[in-house]
Order: sequence, then C-alpha cells, then structure tokens
Amino acid sequence: MAKVRTVHRCSDCGATALRWSGKCPTCGEWNTLVEEAEAPAATLERLPAGPLTVPQLLGEVDLSTAAARSTGIGELDRVLGGGLVPGSVTLVGGEPGIGKSTLLLQALSEMAANGHRCLLVSAEESAQQVRLRAERLPAGLPAHLWILAETDMPSVVVAIDHLDPTVVVIDSIQTVYDAESTGTAGSVTQVRACAGALVSIAKQHGIAVVLVGHVTKDGALAGPRQLEHVVDTVLSFEGDRHHALRLLRAVKHRFGATGELGIFEMTETGLVGVPDAGALLLHDRRDGVSGSVVVPAMEGHRPVLVEVQALIASGESNNARRSAQGLDSSRLGVILAVIEERLKRPLDNKDVYASAVGGVRITEPAGDLAIGLAVLSALTGTPLPPGVVAFGEVGLGGEVRQAGQTAQRLAEAARLGFTSAVVPASSPDGPPSMKLIKVHSLLEAARALGLGAPSR
Repeated sequence: MAKVRTVHRCSDCGATALRWSGKCPTCGEWNTLVEEAEAPAATLERLPAGPLTVPQLLGEVDLSTAAARSTGIGELDRVLGGGLVPGSVTLVGGEPGIGKSTLLLQALSEMAANGHRCLLVSAEESAQQVRLRAERLPAGLPAHLWILAETDMPSVVVAIDHLDPTVVVIDSIQTVYDAESTGTAGSVTQVRACAGALVSIAKQHGIAVVLVGHVTKDGALAGPRQLEHVVDTVLSFEGDRHHALRLLRAVKHRFGATGELGIFEMTETGLVGVPDAGALLLHDRRDGVSGSVVVPAMEGHRPVLVEVQALIASGESNNARRSAQGLDSSRLGVILAVIEERLKRPLDNKDVYASAVGGVRITEPAGDLAIGLAVLSALTGTPLPPGVVAFGEVGLGGEVRQAGQTAQRLAEAARLGFTSAVVPASSPDGPPSMKLIKVHSLLEAARALGLGAPSR
C-alpha cells in the first residue's frame, strides 16, 4: 500500500510546501496553505482507454464535429459565439445566489426541448429542489432532461457513461468528491482530480461539459489556477442580487472572442435576455436633478447607457467620507483630487457619494468625465442640460483624453434620444442628430455646461 504523506498546498496556485508558512512561497498569497494528505500516485482508472490517436493532415480535419450547438438562450449564445461546442469544457463562476444554477437549468431545458440528451449533476441541491425551480421556467420539464443528485465522482462517471448525454452540467465542481484522491471536497487536490476526469470524458466522448465554480470574497474563481487553464471557456456571471440586471462575460474562450456581453433580467420565471439594456437602466431616470450624468459605457462590444450619480454632503473636516458603488474607488479618488487641485474646488470637508445606477459596474477610464461632471453638478447644485451624455478619460493634469469606440457610443446615445455629448476635443464627428461639445479639460467641460461657482 502506498504511503501517504502530509503536505501543505496553496488553495490559490496549487503549489505544495513541506511546512506551513503564512505566505505561499510560489505565488506570494497570504494564509492560503492548507494541510492535506497526498498519496504518491492517485489515478482514475475507471475511465476506459480511448482508441489510438494518429496524426492527420491539418487540412483534413473535420470541422463539422466542432459546430456549436445553440443553447436556446440568445444572450448566452452571443457570449459563447453560437453555443456549446462538443467536447468543450466551460467553467461558470459567480457569487452565490446570482443565478448561475437558474441560467444553466434554463439552457439545459431549452436544449432538451430541442431533442438533446442533457444531464444535470446537482451536487448541492436535491432533485426535488431542482424540479420546483424547473417548473417555473418557460420550457417546463422536457423529456430529454435527466438529473443526478450525487456528489460521488465515480457515480457521476458511471451515469455519464450509461446515459451518453450531449451536455453535462456539474453544479458545482467544488462539491464533487473522489474517494481515490486525497483531501476533502473542495480542496485543491479534489477539484483538480475531478475536473481532470471530466475534461478527459468531454474530449474522449465529444460531450459538452459545464462546470459551476464558486468564487472568493474578492470575486475571483475559487480553487487552483490550473482549473482555469484546463477548461476551454471561463464565463463570469455578475450582478447585484438587489437588482434585476445580470451580466455574462467570457473571461477566456478558445472558440471565439471574449468581447461579447450577455445581459439578462432576473424575473419570477427565470432569466430573460435584455436586448436594450440602456433603455432599461434609464427608465426611471429623472431630468433636472443635480449630480446626474449619463455615460455611454462599453460592455464588451456593446454600448450601454448608464446613469452616474453623485451626492455631496457636509462632513467632518478631519474624516470626510468617500463612497463608490459600481465605480472604481481609486478612479473616484483621482478625479476628486483633480477637482480640488486643478479646478480649485475644495472637497476636504465634504462627504462624497458616487454610484452607477442599476447594479452595473463601470471600470473603464471613459467614465471619468461623467464622474467628474456628476461631482461638480452635485457640488454646485446645478443640473446638466437635458439630453446630454459625457465620456472621456481625465488625466492628472485635468485634461480630457480620447476614449475608444466613440462612434458606437454616440450612435447608441442618439438612438435613445440624446442630442448632445461632451467628448474629448480629439473625438471624430458623430451622428448628424448629435451635437458634440468638444473639450480639452474637465474645467472647460464644467464651464460649457454652466457648472460655475457652488451654490452653497
């Protein structure tokens, strides 16, 4: 019998160390080394040996077997580049309760309704819980959808071999356990072994496998980094649980581009694709309110109009608050410093609250100008003229720099009825219906919009 040794494995990078230390010697992360028992050789012998693979001419490779199969959900197909590819392995990550299980159950239901044999391995919920959720979905309970409420990896392998499905969803990879591997369920060793077995099954049998992954408190996928490398596609499902909007992005995609964005709205009957996110986000916006600016933000290749709001309140001179929701707090700090030093508007004794409305997160520098104008509008108590959008990067000198994809941003703003745009001076001309206010600096933009001296 093989002797089992004890090692300390990093839960972030998967590296091992003989002794515990507070910092991983490989990746430098703190408090990630976990003690595990490791056998010298742990193998999955249940997988049947595949046929001998011989080289072939690249020009003779059959592409028909790699055609994507539609999931029946338009926004999901948009991100995947058409659907799930046979033999591919996709990892879906997101915060608990954001809707990952609902999205994948909808996809399986739609594909099963179209005749595909689908298997859902529910390692976290019971079969009864899954059925109750499925009955609320539009596709209901299709005939070709199977469920296996199991956490034992060998049982999962046997079920896949017996059923020979088109698509398999494992919800989630952190809760599946293989007795032949060391460690507890969710440990680095277990996740790596179970994921490796599923990747082998997908490649050998041409099955599209989807893994649901947990995320850390920082929003990164939990488990070893090798997990992201062995899969073909990594999808990030984001959103605020207190808002209905959900965003699906491809962080990695071997079968297509990673720039597409899927937008969903969470309803009582599941997730519904949102073809016009800008109209949804601006539906409840009020005109004539100070501190409100609309920015055409780029989400992947899609422009989405988002309202940025700012509120200035009197605070303690020695402990002024800075709060950012849906915005990069470091970018907000830079813009506030520019306003104080370049525009000579004191904010050291003011509490500043800024947010992107609707649960959307703006991280691109093109949102700087809108944030700065929202702060100045709130500071002066002067609302922006109606029908105005703004975008551009703000430098430390207060200058406004060019933003990419200007034509798409302006076209989307014009489509939704906006008539003016504050843009960098180097921007190209926009649609005929759009008046461009080209500015060189944040100060020039404030003067052009009448954001003069504070009213208080």
